[in-house]
Amino acid sequence: MRLLIQRVLNAAVYIDGEVKGTIGEGLLLFVGIEESDNEEDILFLSKKTVNLRIFDDENGIMNRSVLDTGGDILVVSQFTLHASTKKGNRPSYIRAAKPDVAIPLYEHFCSALSQKLNKSVQTGEFGADMQVQLVNNGPVTIWIDSKNRE
Repeated sequence: MRLLIQRVLNAAVYIDGEVKGTIGEGLLLFVGIEESDNEEDILFLSKKTVNLRIFDDENGIMNRSVLDTGGDILVVSQFTLHASTKKGNRPSYIRAAKPDVAIPLYEHFCSALSQKLNKSVQTGEFGADMQVQLVNNGPVTIWIDSKNRE
């Protein structure tokens, strides 16, 4: 499972011109799921996400988490995070999980985040054509892969 995390002042996801999910200050998560992902990946990434200290404290040091700040989370599925560009110029998405595997994992990940955050998370819609609008704060953008825990 891969996450692209962006610290935002605000973010929204639109489907057919309608707002599907919107947040104020917090985290925008783009989530890519592959066939081999499981409960362990969900637990690791949900815990890591809510505890990641990337918000400024009173001294301007990134020392606070989204839990500490009371921030929001918006989760958007993005199979292209598993793009392989090794061969040719057209990316391959063979590692991205098919919907029958990915949707339950995506929903479980959102639920795990909600439980750890102690409030609802906003979401896009799995598999939909979405437009995402955001104001990146910092900018702060972090990549985490549950299979390569660096």
